[in-house]
Parts: sequence; structure tokens; C-alpha cells
Amino acid sequence: MRYPDHIWHNGEIKRWQDATVHVMAHGLHYGSSVFEGIRCYETNKGHAIFRLTEHNKRLFNSARIYEMPIPYTLEQINQACRDVIKANDLGQCYLRPIAYRDLGGFGLSADCPTSVAVAAWNMGRYLGADVIEAGIDACVSSWQRFAPNTIPAGAKAGGNYLSGQLIAREARRLGFGEGIALASTGLLSEGAGENLFLVFDGALHTTPVSAALLNGITRNTIMTLARDNGITVIEREIPREYLYLCDELFMCGTAAEITPIRSVDGRAVGTGKPGDVTRRIQKLFFGLFDGTTPDKYGWLEAL
Repeated sequence: MRYPDHIWHNGEIKRWQDATVHVMAHGLHYGSSVFEGIRCYETNKGHAIFRLTEHNKRLFNSARIYEMPIPYTLEQINQACRDVIKANDLGQCYLRPIAYRDLGGFGLSADCPTSVAVAAWNMGRYLGADVIEAGIDACVSSWQRFAPNTIPAGAKAGGNYLSGQLIAREARRLGFGEGIALASTGLLSEGAGENLFLVFDGALHTTPVSAALLNGITRNTIMTLARDNGITVIEREIPREYLYLCDELFMCGTAAEITPIRSVDGRAVGTGKPGDVTRRIQKLFFGLFDGTTPDKYGWLEAL
């Protein structure tokens, strides 16, 4: 990993190595952080950050769930994202805003100050260089997602991703590209850090937010683009075995973008290759950046 030269930390651009956190910070011990993952794309109209405001609104909403006041406005965090890209002379890149309880007390409910940072770095395909075209092999994890009313899945919180780490590391250890989790109900939830879409007879089927999943912004983008272009979208509870029966299957997320899944648990999905609906969704999504899909919702926010 080649680290960037600069980072935005608590209101100013600093050298990367100067953005430090004390080893006794609350967030390190208790997972009390919230964060976002955002991409800046090279578009036909210059570089633009994809759904910047929606991402940072979710950052504030996640912090609100955990009673973590962020000492900056939404507009200031949006500007910090732009500033750190420019400070590192980046174009197409990945952004990571994070807010965390810093040093201040040692109890679970201690009132600690909230620190905020925004990093930016070059990042290619999250799950591998050729996965967008070729797809990945996935497995159903032995680890389940947390039950309702235990940890709020609707918050993008650091502690939540301990679950994702178990799922992802198990999948890698077993030789798969990514893991798929079931909810505590035994029904489908999502991937280690991605939402799921199954295709049956040309329609998209996806699990509801009640299935212990993060309501992804890429998920929302796909559902919106699909409906705008005559593709039926159905949110419903989905049993595990439907992974083996669907015509097509793909994962989505800011990092993963739209990644086809060609097999689950060693069983081919459909023909074993990315299908026509998946390819159409990819074309609509990536078309936002080359101009072939109109940005009628104003999702591309200029630097």
C-alpha cells in the first residue's frame, strides 16, 4: 500500500504521518466510529464525486444513532472531501470520511470528544482486477449477521464490520472471492460488505433492510436506474436455496461497484457467466460516468 501524502484531520490538511490517535482512544477499544466509503470518478465532464452529499448525510445519521455529535457541518465535511483530493493531486479515487470517539474517558458510556478525518487514495477494483467482467466465486458463510435490536445494521459503524471481517476472511481462507451472510432468521442478508441482487426471469430481487443489512447507496442507485429503465425490482425475504436457483446474481457497493457472482458454494449461477441483466445494470451504472446514462438526479458532484 502506497499511502497518500496528506489527510484532512480535525479541520485541517495534515501530513499523513501527523494524523495520529492515542492508543487509549475510545474508538480503538470499543469500535465507536462511523464512516463512509465514497468514490470520485473521471467523467465526461471532469472529475466528480458520486453521491457525495447522500454519503455524508448517512455519516451524520450513523453518528446520530450512536449519540456521537460531529463538530462540523455537512457542508464542511463535503468540502473536506474535495480538499483532500486536491491536496493529494488525485483524480479518480476512493474517499474515507470517519468520525470516532477520541481520548476522553474509559467507560463504555464516557463522554469523549469526536474527532473526524477524511482520507483519499487511489483504489482499483475492490475484489480483483478483472472481477467486473469475469465475476467471482462466493460461498455462504458459517457466520450469521446480528439479530434485530442488537446492533443497528442501518448505521455504518466500525464495530459492525467485525462481522464482515469474519465473513470475508473465512471466504478467502476457503478459496472464495467473497462470503455471503445469512440473517439470524436463516434467510439471506448480504455479503461481507456488499448488498445482493438475484435475477429471476429478468427481474431484480433483493433482500429488505430488515434483513440485517446496510441500506447501500449503490443499492439504491441500482434500484432507481433499473426502475427508470423498465426493469422490475422486488424487495423480499429470500431463502438461501434461491442462490442456487437464480438466473443471475451480483453484489454491489461503493468499493465493489457491481460485481457478478458466477458460482455459490461451488454451484454455477445460471450459465456460470455474468448474465444479460447484470451486464445491462453495469452499463447503466458506469454510463453515469461516461455520459451514456443521463445524470438526471444530480448524483455527480463536481470537485
